[in-house]
Amino acid sequence: MQQKIIILDFGSQTTQLIGRRVRELDTFCEILPYNKFPKDDESVIGVILSGSPFSVHDPEAFKVDLSPFIGRIPVLGICYGAQFISHTLGGKVEKADSREYGRANLETVDNSNPLFKGFEQHSQVWMSHGDTITAIPDGFQVIASTKDVKYAAYWCPPGSQLSTLNCQLSTGIWAVQFHPEVFHSLQGTQLLKNFVVDICGSRQSWSAASFVDSTVAELKAQLGQDRVILGLSGGVDSSVAAVLLNRAIGNRLTCIFVDHGMLRKNEFQQVMDDYKVLGLNVIGVDASETFFSDLAGVTEPEQKRKIIGRDFVEVFNAEAKKITDAKWLAQGTIYPDRIESLNITGKVIKSHHNVGGLPKEMNLRLCEPLKWLFKDEVRRVGRQLGMPEHLITRHPFPGPGLAVRILGDITPEKVRILQDADDIYIRGLREWVDTDGETLYNKVWQAGVILLSTVRSVGVMGDERTYEHPVALRAVTSTDAMTADWAHLPYEFMAKVSNEIINKVRGVNRVCYDISSKPPATIEWE
Repeated sequence: MQQKIIILDFGSQTTQLIGRRVRELDTFCEILPYNKFPKDDESVIGVILSGSPFSVHDPEAFKVDLSPFIGRIPVLGICYGAQFISHTLGGKVEKADSREYGRANLETVDNSNPLFKGFEQHSQVWMSHGDTITAIPDGFQVIASTKDVKYAAYWCPPGSQLSTLNCQLSTGIWAVQFHPEVFHSLQGTQLLKNFVVDICGSRQSWSAASFVDSTVAELKAQLGQDRVILGLSGGVDSSVAAVLLNRAIGNRLTCIFVDHGMLRKNEFQQVMDDYKVLGLNVIGVDASETFFSDLAGVTEPEQKRKIIGRDFVEVFNAEAKKITDAKWLAQGTIYPDRIESLNITGKVIKSHHNVGGLPKEMNLRLCEPLKWLFKDEVRRVGRQLGMPEHLITRHPFPGPGLAVRILGDITPEKVRILQDADDIYIRGLREWVDTDGETLYNKVWQAGVILLSTVRSVGVMGDERTYEHPVALRAVTSTDAMTADWAHLPYEFMAKVSNEIINKVRGVNRVCYDISSKPPATIEWE
């Protein structure tokens, strides 16, 4: 039986980061809405309660019945989770005099407690809360404090009588006011390891190799002798999904790669060549005229996405209908896609092109072999499958392609301008070897060029005045795209790329660099 940690999501921006940290400990975890704890699931070895944008005193705050799991399996509350445990079990949570946000140091730490095994005194942690715990429930003990936060961490040991729930604990309860999952909590990984491995007893058996073996076996059992259709995008997710399926069912997999006309320069043929090397059965469809026609005059970003999504389904469906014996549609959907699409607040930031169900007329069942993986795990699986490194390290690319990197309406000429500029930029990142011997491309999570086609700027080329478009270069560092920082590229590199774009790309006379982080900005502009 596969062990799992359940992370109950109360709406924190860092919930997925908790999940990634647990996965890095070779332990499977599942992120669920705060009120969806799976009852009678014997594979659950521990529960983590996430942070939240709410105060425990807010009328709309998310609340959960703790009795199905607390005291029965180990529980760790983080930030709001810690406050909710205290508030629910008889402690006290009050509004702090000032919002406690940023770095703090643990002044006292109980190293004898299993949660803080191996911790250094004065270890740096990251706080982010407006309320603070001013009293903990009866039977609980403080195990870490900062200068300003007495109850930075507390616990209730096994065997304690919990009067509020009228039960005796068979296992402990732990709670921390800080965020161990974020980079700035310097020993946060150690704390999570102490909880997941030592306290919960994880066997640490979740790995790329085990995932490949188990998934191939599951796909063989699930699909039998059925034929499967897979929509390829050229990205790492759909490519890894295709190779996994190919290993499981061989030539019963048919892949369809739709060119909507807004791929990178020469990308359609390059990707088709890559898939041929991988031994995949791929049908390439050039539908660029249809997409350009339907996008003519459309400027609103979400409308662009919806048109491209609709046209993609129609083109894909027309091609798929030719494969009359297909029973399954496979997608390269990964775990963050699914979590964002089921956003706990119910608010859509932007629509995902590969989430949201199948058209009824296709009459196909859905197969998503990567649905439990984060992006970095997908890459590890790709390496385990022996895929070429240039496919595995390929930067994420939006499903709507360059359409969401062109501000304003879409025309073939604007796409041509952006393709030429983007080609110079990406090629430059691949060729520039940094001082540590690694290319800039491999040091960056995602990069691309944005065409500011709604803006024109004055320039001078030769002795002539120009009035053309600026472009913005975007490059970010990240591990999962949930948070990202702008990449500090060398000035010499940016000067070289800027000069080459302005000199070689007709229609561009100015180059800017985007230094926004996520949040508050997103990685893509639209």
